[in-house]
Amino acid sequence: MNDLIIVLTGVIGSVLTYFISTPLKQGAVRASALLSLIVAVFFYFFPNILNSYLTIHIPFVFIGTSFIGMVSSKTNVSYFQLILAGCLFSLIYLHKGDVFSGYGGALGTIAGIALLTSFGFSALFSNVSMIKNLFSKPNNTSD
Repeated sequence: MNDLIIVLTGVIGSVLTYFISTPLKQGAVRASALLSLIVAVFFYFFPNILNSYLTIHIPFVFIGTSFIGMVSSKTNVSYFQLILAGCLFSLIYLHKGDVFSGYGGALGTIAGIALLTSFGFSALFSNVSMIKNLFSKPNNTSD
């Protein structure tokens, strides 16, 4: 159950950051910083709402996936790619072990790996019509 909550946190972090950054035009840094601050402060002041494992790891996962949501709006990114990248980030985070011990930048590195992997899946499956619809960016043009 803890792993599912971590994965859901990853999805929410990436999608919500992108949504606040791009459609609400707040900018990537402001969106990431604001949401990460809200999550971190919430778990700082209310550490006993969830078990200690989730209280420790949810802020890290949210901050890491907010890096995914900071992707440029000029890239052809879809919400499905953000969901996939958030899931990949969470799964890598859960199984990273001590690979990044003693090094800085673990969350950003995992976020980069997850986002590039989701872009790779997009390129790999871009010719399959059913999957193509999932990876295509929705047209938000209004006449």
